[in-house]
Amino acid sequence: MDYLQKAKFFRTKKRLGQNFLISSEVLNSIVEYANISKDDIVLEIGPGVGFLTELLAKKAYKVIAVEIDEEAVKELNKLNIENLTVIHNDILKTDVSALTNGKKLKIIANIPYYITTPILAHLLGEIDDLTNRNRNSISEIILMVQEEVARRIIATEKSKNKQYGLLTILSQFWADCTFLRTVGRKCFYPAPKVTSALIKLAVNEKPRLELSDYTYFRKTIKASFGQRRKNIKNALINGGFSKEQVCCALKNLNISENTRGEDLSIKQFGELSEELCKLK
Repeated sequence: MDYLQKAKFFRTKKRLGQNFLISSEVLNSIVEYANISKDDIVLEIGPGVGFLTELLAKKAYKVIAVEIDEEAVKELNKLNIENLTVIHNDILKTDVSALTNGKKLKIIANIPYYITTPILAHLLGEIDDLTNRNRNSISEIILMVQEEVARRIIATEKSKNKQYGLLTILSQFWADCTFLRTVGRKCFYPAPKVTSALIKLAVNEKPRLELSDYTYFRKTIKASFGQRRKNIKNALINGGFSKEQVCCALKNLNISENTRGEDLSIKQFGELSEELCKLK
């Protein structure tokens, strides 16, 4: 199929961040990375006019495509694929858990890059949302994002260029994150201004850390990254913790007051949160 010519025929909408993936090599690689079987139910977010959708439907038991663009929905319905269900809705307003009868979904998404964080929060839930229904209905997520964002999602406290932050912890707290490959600009129409990347999030049933107060952990990391130029001591104080509480916790954990948030691992943040919680 000439994906480029078909993409040109459709009027893409800049306001929706539409960039259609037209590389057959990349499209097939996504299917391979997802390792789809005839037992799988796949939720595709942002299918556009269905280039990837057709490939997924050949492998999966069922494909559910959630698309916000009414014109794209019309094109998807023209595919006339028996095991395809098309839903015209905003994924951020869609209850993912209601789309399957207790069976976990594999999610594949080529989404507008400016809403990557809101979509991940919608799918995984916040750090202190232990019983999130969407997350509990997902086994894994294959996500196409801006390469810079992908590097942030898989980062560690040892990563360069301040890649490690709140998005890192949100993603890794509930999933094992793997960088799969880069995807060049010419693989899309219209071509975006940035290089893209595919990542995989294998969703875990339990959070990465076992804590006494997950809401306090969320408060701790939010304060720690709230003002990156400040050291951990000042960042926490500005984030609502008392000076005495912060100084005592840092001393007890042998963490320098001049340490910055991006220098602490997720495990260290858990220890810091637990210590601050004891001292409140």
